[in-house]
Amino acid sequence: MGQAQPQAQPRAQHWKKIWIGSAGNMVEWFDWFVYASFATYFAGSFFPDGNDTAKLMNTAGIFAVGFFMRPVGGWLLGRVGDRRGRKAALTLTVTLMSASAVLIAAAPTYGVAGYGGVAVLLVARLLQGLSVGGEYAASATYLTEASAPGRRGFASSFQYVSMTAGQILGLGLLITLQHTLTNGQLHDWGWRIPFVVGALGAAVIFYLRRNMLETEAYEAATQEEGDTAESDRGTIRALLRHKREAFLVIALTMGGTVAYYTYTTYLTKYLSNSAGLSKQTATLVSFFALIVFACLQPLAGALSDRIGRRPLLITFAVGSTLLTVPILTLLKHAGSFWPALGLSLLALVVVTGYTSINACVKAELFPTGVRSLGVALPYALANAAFGGTAEYVALWFKKGGMESGFFWYVAGCAAVSLVVYLTMRETRDIDLKGPGKAVPTPASPASPASPTSRDDAVPTS
Repeated sequence: MGQAQPQAQPRAQHWKKIWIGSAGNMVEWFDWFVYASFATYFAGSFFPDGNDTAKLMNTAGIFAVGFFMRPVGGWLLGRVGDRRGRKAALTLTVTLMSASAVLIAAAPTYGVAGYGGVAVLLVARLLQGLSVGGEYAASATYLTEASAPGRRGFASSFQYVSMTAGQILGLGLLITLQHTLTNGQLHDWGWRIPFVVGALGAAVIFYLRRNMLETEAYEAATQEEGDTAESDRGTIRALLRHKREAFLVIALTMGGTVAYYTYTTYLTKYLSNSAGLSKQTATLVSFFALIVFACLQPLAGALSDRIGRRPLLITFAVGSTLLTVPILTLLKHAGSFWPALGLSLLALVVVTGYTSINACVKAELFPTGVRSLGVALPYALANAAFGGTAEYVALWFKKGGMESGFFWYVAGCAAVSLVVYLTMRETRDIDLKGPGKAVPTPASPASPASPTSRDDAVPTS
């Protein structure tokens, strides 16, 4: 009895950090993804009558604009995270997201303000881009730093659990509204409801994050450096000293982000617009597939703590390179719920090799003083170029009558990332608190071939 209490307290604190770090991420991505999930309903509200695919392309274009603001958000909020702390960055991101949700909920339609509604929508997406650009790195860094060395993969996997939970909640709300409102009501005003919900959720998370604890790694680095390095912390100048790591973040993100957005945000549209399934059926397929996907993340993250990050990344890249074209081709002819669900699950199982550990892999590449910016900016650039444009590229191929070209595009991006995964070194045993401090994982002690410190463990390509 006397020995149980000291062990219980650290475990309770560990789960509290995971919960606070993840809950805000969930709300952030709820707001981010409901834009895509509800686009088929509000596309006609902001643009004049015309071709349905053209309307979706217009809303997808604004969706992509949010991604192009993510590098700015990555730089700005990554700098805040490295200079003022992970807590400060996480609090600021959720404030921006709340403001954007309010703007979309109140945006005037084309019939009321012409293209003025589009302008409001655009400003809201710009704010969302700023917010999410910093949220990814801040939460990835916080979850990775807040966990024990031998459990970083498991802890950081909750980033995609929370991201997926946000999307599941959005899809769940969409399913509920589809069954409680008429199709006309959803197109007229029902699509505003999720953005109101998102704004309220963000207000709750703001309160929680104001009382969260800073990570020990950041506090230790701040005390060790003192004021001498403060002016250099979180700057582009400091990041440029780690150009190779920044390039690796871009390269290893490329294939994963295209595959992820293909099988999440674009999947519902693909099933309804190309495979011929009803919107309700397509939504249900995405909903149940994402529930399974979320449950897989901690399992794969824990596995990476035992066998390393590279085996999972390589498995993802090989699977995505070889299976993308067959899966998307068969999905187009699935015809009903069960075949579509089975194929979607197969795709998401493959993608799990990337999503479950990409947060900790990127955080493990950089020292504490530039970790938040080092993760944020290169990742945001890769997402702007590949993730944010995935849906638009898919619709462009479809409009041009060459939809299968998109399948090969996704496979090609995965093939490029595969080359990086095959040539990079393992990052699992790197100590996040500074150079020269080896902390081998309890499950598998570091070997001479496995890097164990910050300086001698920089992955190379």
